[in-house]
Amino acid sequence: MKIRAVVCTGLNEPWKVEELDVDEPHAHEVRVQMAYAGMCHSDEHLRNGDISAPAEVLEMFGVKSLFPAVGGHEGAGIVVEVGPDVDSLAVGDHVAASFIPSCGRCFWCASGRQHLCDLGMSTLAGPMISDGTWRHHLNGQNVNRMTQLGTFSEFMVVNEASLVKIDPGASLKAAALISCGISTGFGSAVDRAKVRPGETVVVIGCGGVGSGAIQGARLAGARQIIAVDPLPFKVEKAKLIGATHGAASILEANLILPELTEGRMADAVIMTPGVLTGDLIAPALALASKDGRVVTTAIAPFNQEQVSLNLFNFAMFNQSLLGTVFGSVSPRVQIPNLLRLYEAGLLEVDKLITQEYTLDEVQSGYDDLHAGTNIRGLVKFDV
Repeated sequence: MKIRAVVCTGLNEPWKVEELDVDEPHAHEVRVQMAYAGMCHSDEHLRNGDISAPAEVLEMFGVKSLFPAVGGHEGAGIVVEVGPDVDSLAVGDHVAASFIPSCGRCFWCASGRQHLCDLGMSTLAGPMISDGTWRHHLNGQNVNRMTQLGTFSEFMVVNEASLVKIDPGASLKAAALISCGISTGFGSAVDRAKVRPGETVVVIGCGGVGSGAIQGARLAGARQIIAVDPLPFKVEKAKLIGATHGAASILEANLILPELTEGRMADAVIMTPGVLTGDLIAPALALASKDGRVVTTAIAPFNQEQVSLNLFNFAMFNQSLLGTVFGSVSPRVQIPNLLRLYEAGLLEVDKLITQEYTLDEVQSGYDDLHAGTNIRGLVKFDV
């Protein structure tokens, strides 16, 4: 089958539409017709090399390069074909993509931590997780897909472990954004930071993931939520979905927190900037109170190993520095849960969509993201 998909062919090369040859689904695989795809910043981390890996690591995935690669890892669509031995999905099912697959059998899945499924190690690049062979080809060359998905395509062939079945009446548009960014941010506040009623929370970065964190903190009962972003329009949007205060920088937040908290500072700090670098950790911890929790949600460059941290204060203040993937909760639990909150009017998604784009406009959408005019762009397909 020939399809149109948005592909990056090399480091720092632009996203552009290519015609791919896509094979039929093999065992445990399905073909999905895409309805919407969210334009998450993480795809740009692939394009600009932030999540690149050394040659010896890539060899583990059976490739020499991350490129060419189909972009996109947020999205929702409809199953149009199933391969042999598929037992969790059928033709006509509505599904949301999950950048972390869940096999249901490994130690992590069996212990209720599907966001840590062992299949996740294979999502950086490489062939299908089903059988180690390839389905997507560009001019005879095998093509990687962002996190084993590649939602920037008219159709995608994926393992059933990478899809979450949703209610057929649920909004596919909302499901596309909930499938990654909003879920990750929401879980960062509720499941990883474990925000409690009455607490003060700081969210650094007010894009799609930060917007999920703000709403998670609000629904968890936070008394005060300080949204930090250098772009005023993002701070104003944040106030519409739950933030009580805004700041243009970490320093500005540091100056207003003592008055808001009687000097105690924030109970939880959630870090969702465009790029997470080691020099941001010490300032973030300085925002946190004694016994405060700092959650590092944003993607850092693959080789980021140096972190600025005052170990004395960190220990003596009994603080916690926490990592998270998918907000530290199972995609099969979180995506349907947040869709229900959306349908009940408790979770805002539509206001986060700054602009819709066609498949041919994906690079323009990312240009808008870097220009600071988008909270979340959305690719709309003709379904």
